[in-house]
Amino acid sequence: MQRRRRHARLLLLCVVLAGLLLCIWQTAHVAREQALEDLRQDAENELRLSAAGLVGHLSRHDYLPELLASRELVKRFLAKPQQQDAMPLNLLLDRFRATAGVSDIYLLDRQGDTLAASNWHRPDTFVGQNYAFRRYFQEAIKGENGRFFGLGSQSGDRGYYFSAPVWLDQANPSARPAGVIVVKVQLSDVEHSWAEQDAELLVTDRNGIIFMASQPDLRLTAMQPLSDEQRRAIHGSRRYGEAALPHAGITPLERPDSGTRLVDVTSGPLATTRYLSLTRAMPEFEWDMHILKPVTPVVNAQWVSSLLAGGLYGVVALGGAIGWQRWRLRRERERFAERERRTLARARDELERNVANRTRDLVATNQRLSDEIEERRRAEQSLRETRDELVQAAKLAVLGQLAAGINHELNQPLSAIRAYAENAGAFIERGRTDTAAANLAQIIELTDRMAEISAQLRQFSRKSGDTLTSVSVPSCFDYALRLFQTRLNELAVSVERDWAPDDIWVRADPVRLEQVLVNLIGNALQAMSHTPAPCLTLTIRAEAERVSISVADNGPGIEESRLSRVFEPFFTTKSSGSGLGLGLSISGRIIDDLGGRIEAGHNAGGGALFTITLPRDAGPTPRNASEEPVSDA
Repeated sequence: MQRRRRHARLLLLCVVLAGLLLCIWQTAHVAREQALEDLRQDAENELRLSAAGLVGHLSRHDYLPELLASRELVKRFLAKPQQQDAMPLNLLLDRFRATAGVSDIYLLDRQGDTLAASNWHRPDTFVGQNYAFRRYFQEAIKGENGRFFGLGSQSGDRGYYFSAPVWLDQANPSARPAGVIVVKVQLSDVEHSWAEQDAELLVTDRNGIIFMASQPDLRLTAMQPLSDEQRRAIHGSRRYGEAALPHAGITPLERPDSGTRLVDVTSGPLATTRYLSLTRAMPEFEWDMHILKPVTPVVNAQWVSSLLAGGLYGVVALGGAIGWQRWRLRRERERFAERERRTLARARDELERNVANRTRDLVATNQRLSDEIEERRRAEQSLRETRDELVQAAKLAVLGQLAAGINHELNQPLSAIRAYAENAGAFIERGRTDTAAANLAQIIELTDRMAEISAQLRQFSRKSGDTLTSVSVPSCFDYALRLFQTRLNELAVSVERDWAPDDIWVRADPVRLEQVLVNLIGNALQAMSHTPAPCLTLTIRAEAERVSISVADNGPGIEESRLSRVFEPFFTTKSSGSGLGLGLSISGRIIDDLGGRIEAGHNAGGGALFTITLPRDAGPTPRNASEEPVSDA
């Protein structure tokens, strides 16, 4: 029977663990799909807006070549270019360039030679260059408006080109264009606007060459490795000059649906993160626009959902176990009552004969009741110990956050001790004992400093007691600030102390009060991590019977809708992975146990404000008046 019960308990434990794993896996899967869908929608919206912005930026200049081709000065110059001065035309083209905000404007004759240009005065001027090989010239000289994108053969800059034919006699059906007006538009302004987005944007041509990119290192690379034949064909078009066109390192991993895919970047500046990739065709330019969104939010959503699902499953399992235990106790009481009724029935019939049996039953009943009372007492004691361990765990969590700063403060004296020790040894070998003794004195002073640092850690990590004593509030603030001294220096936080010069005492437990202040100051420092001029304001106001203790910062503050929930367990306003939301809940429980209250609000100058109210105390008794406050240990 006992063996069967053990097997049943083992089977139940396996079922519970399997359910936990299944719940976490299923929740993570659903969270991943939902997060991917949300990320895909965001990426699709950003891609649509970016594509529209690029089309708008380029299309607003397509009228300019035709407008310039109709100018009388352009036609008059093309009629007899050898007999006229090109400077008026150069100045006209330069004025139009500055007004329209384009890169360059230039005029070509029928052979593709540049007769006038807006950059006539620059060393890389187009004047005298032949561009008959360019597609925008070939299309325009046939009487059509031309478009082209590529690297400038003279400047080497990427640009988009608009061209229009210049007609001297457009009324004649057999007339041919006398020249071509070309407008070059720079693409860097659009790329600069892309750099502000939380995504990477790429534009590729029909050959998969990345012509535009928000990441400069990806420009003039290929989405897929190029074969020798493809590379020769691209170089033969002279669109990208002699650019090497290496592979961008973007490798597809999986396709969540037909319109998106997950990609990995094996090299370059994006090689540390996986991305969700979407593509949008731009047929009017013969381009494809791609967007790469980091999948970090998807991973974070999976972790958060898994932790929440595991926690909820644990709560449900715990509730089920408690319910089952209560059901067992009720059944046991019912069986006991039934036995009592049968005993009383038999006692009525055979009172004298069963007196001894009834006495034994009553004794056994009393023993069981005593056992239940003892069990309840142990359960209450275990609950109190669990609460104290949770408080201690929260303190150790804060202690872990301070470890980096304490390590930095210990490394400096350790390095100095090593240097002083080596120097002392050298001085002793030379017989300079006085100098060696001075170095040893410096070592002693540095070890005292290290002892003070470790004493702060031991003081903060100790467990609190159940007895309330007189506690100095300014001393508790000083202790908490010493623990955060490194972070205060790193963030350049200004600390404002607002209280009377006399000592102010409250009735509390020093260790638990210090823990609450450390938690509030740590939250304030984390909230001001991105504030330009962080300021921490500590206030103490003493009344007749109560003392108000305030911690305020000038960070982003707490939203009004969240103020009523900040003391709930597992509720946090921090980013994902920055905390479990237990610090303020534990602090609220500690203040309640001390007979006070804690409130959250808004700071008058912006930021968060936490106010603690505790019973005031007259101070330590004369016997302890000369002793150091516990918080200064």
